[in-house]
Amino acid sequence: MLQLAQAQPVRAVLDVASPMGFRVFAGERELGEDLYRNDVSRNASLVAAHPRIRTLMVERQREIACQGPVVMAGRDIGTVVLPDAPIKIFLTASVPERVERRLLELAARGVTVDPRTLRAEIEERDRLDAGRPTGPLRPASDALEIDSSGLTVEQVVERIGAIVAAGASR
Repeated sequence: MLQLAQAQPVRAVLDVASPMGFRVFAGERELGEDLYRNDVSRNASLVAAHPRIRTLMVERQREIACQGPVVMAGRDIGTVVLPDAPIKIFLTASVPERVERRLLELAARGVTVDPRTLRAEIEERDRLDAGRPTGPLRPASDALEIDSSGLTVEQVVERIGAIVAAGASR
């Protein structure tokens, strides 16, 4: 795995025409929708548990952050990847909420999964990520936590926007 990660470095390219506003590549291969496949999500914790791969990925994430202002999501962004970020938000939601959102996301891509299986996968990923020795899942001490359970995307964006606006006025 480490050789693959070294041979095909991950990079992000700003692209306002793409749905997310950026595109992600591994080497010269654009990852696109592959990033959102259920098997990728399911295996992310297993890959992140390898310290040398995690070190390499943290370096890549920091390189991306150095390109300019960035919003970065991940389970150890505020504690490991960008501990000096001026604004840190720990966004969370209940397991049932996350299961429902993931089911809808997968259904929009034409993928059907068993809700009980998906719940078990989410809980196992949380358990693995919270217990790993390298970059465990936990909020940074200076992060502001938002529980997005029961909130719409627009409500979450509004709350984050208010935090950013308050942080920018300091």
